[in-house]
Amino acid sequence: MTNKHLLSEPILGGPQPPRFVAVEGPIGVGKTTLAKKLAHSLGYELLLEKAEENPFLERFYANKAHAALSAQLFFLFQRAQQLSDLRQQDMFEGTYIADFLFEKDALFAELTLDPHELELYRKVYQQVEVDIPRPDLVIYLQAPVNVLQDRIQRRGINFEQSINDRYLENVNEAYSQFFLSYNAAPLVIINATEIDFANNDDEYQKLLAYLLEVRSGRHYFNPTFF
Repeated sequence: MTNKHLLSEPILGGPQPPRFVAVEGPIGVGKTTLAKKLAHSLGYELLLEKAEENPFLERFYANKAHAALSAQLFFLFQRAQQLSDLRQQDMFEGTYIADFLFEKDALFAELTLDPHELELYRKVYQQVEVDIPRPDLVIYLQAPVNVLQDRIQRRGINFEQSINDRYLENVNEAYSQFFLSYNAAPLVIINATEIDFANNDDEYQKLLAYLLEVRSGRHYFNPTFF
């Protein structure tokens, strides 16, 4: 299946595929890997969350209480700038896949900030969310804590090794609650526990074909059913 063929078929029922796709999910679930593969297959521009550029992130994982607000505000401004740049470039002339959803920033703020910090964060958030482009399709990857921990350990980023199960449980629960009522865009939910998009091309090709049929609403993808 060639890139030209994929781009010539509608995903949401119109003459054009979605111009902006966001892949979301907890740390270690594989969202960046999937975003990169989709961008390559579809010929889309890739928009990555650049966690390695956050100078407060390592301190956050070492001592969440002391660095949570700094780390969260850095991510907020970074993501807002990336998406604002798309708007300035005339987003409707390009096609993009991101490994983050802007709204998830507030999800993490509620998990990590104390009440006074959260109040300040929300005031800043309200200012920067103005005119942020919204995705036309969202893909949400899920996996249990033991799977996330295994993948975090295998990718071997030093400061991530201190992430504990309780934090991941809280992150998973926050994502579940967020997407339970999410209706801002068509949503495809994928249990990524046993799916290997990086190395199993058959599963990946099934997902590509499935996305071409998504037009609206909420969907659950399981490659064993196709």
